[in-house]
Amino acid sequence: MEWLNYHHLFYFWTVMREGSLTAASARLSLAPSTVSAQLGKLEESLGGKLFQRAGRNLEPTDLGRLVFRYADEIFSLGREMMDTIRGRPAAGPLSLKAGVVDVLPKLIVRRLLEPALQLPERVKLVCLEDKEDALLAELAMHSLDVVLSDAPLRAGLSVKAYSHLLGECGITFFAVEKLAGNLREKFPLSLHEAPMLLPMKMTALRGALERWFTTLSIRPAIAGEFDDSALLNVFGQEGDGVFVAPTVIEPEMLRQHKVQVVGRTQAVKERYYAISVERIIKHPAVAAILEAARHNLFMTK
Repeated sequence: MEWLNYHHLFYFWTVMREGSLTAASARLSLAPSTVSAQLGKLEESLGGKLFQRAGRNLEPTDLGRLVFRYADEIFSLGREMMDTIRGRPAAGPLSLKAGVVDVLPKLIVRRLLEPALQLPERVKLVCLEDKEDALLAELAMHSLDVVLSDAPLRAGLSVKAYSHLLGECGITFFAVEKLAGNLREKFPLSLHEAPMLLPMKMTALRGALERWFTTLSIRPAIAGEFDDSALLNVFGQEGDGVFVAPTVIEPEMLRQHKVQVVGRTQAVKERYYAISVERIIKHPAVAAILEAARHNLFMTK
């Protein structure tokens, strides 16, 4: 078994937290040369550099950032252990670090994460929105607890993770009053040549919509394509075209964007997944998200 020198790790962790070798040395009451030597021994045991030069400053390498994430967890758990043993109150709230794939509607994200914030214990939520590949890389390095996505984990990825279906629902088409009134009566055929605001190609929703349009011989006039759902909704609110959102957030969409329903379909499904490195979810906040989504928001069995 390979043993880790936790004194060396603590010196590295302190350098990262203080922002410089000089500041860390002052905090530790040690000479900078001593701290530097201990860091060198840690690098030797790990087989790689933890810092690299950036002008006069030191910046962490990819290895350094990975080691710091683990060190932060290790020493945080150590403080919690001592607090528990001494009968002191817990040091802080439960942390939930959630990655959100950027195509997800913001209202859905809020509804999905809300149960975690309603737990009896206080939860500190950290949200990171990005492309799926970037978020999965963060998940693989254990810097995220969960990734919320509109698609399951793709086959062939090197990331060892598991997809947990949260639920599915149909979609609703929205437009401003003037546009909706002309399209509602003969929906969905009325969408032929109607101005449409769509998510970008290569998204799960865009592919499902295009297949549905093809089966009905509908060719909408694409007025805009967006990789940000919130921006798409703003253009729809201004009357630039018809746009879609999950039916489960229809009341919020009507209230927030002052639009009307053109029509609904169950032929196009929006599916939502929680992607985690855990096959069996143990994180209490992530477990709360799954439970509420399956039995309340989407009401799946």
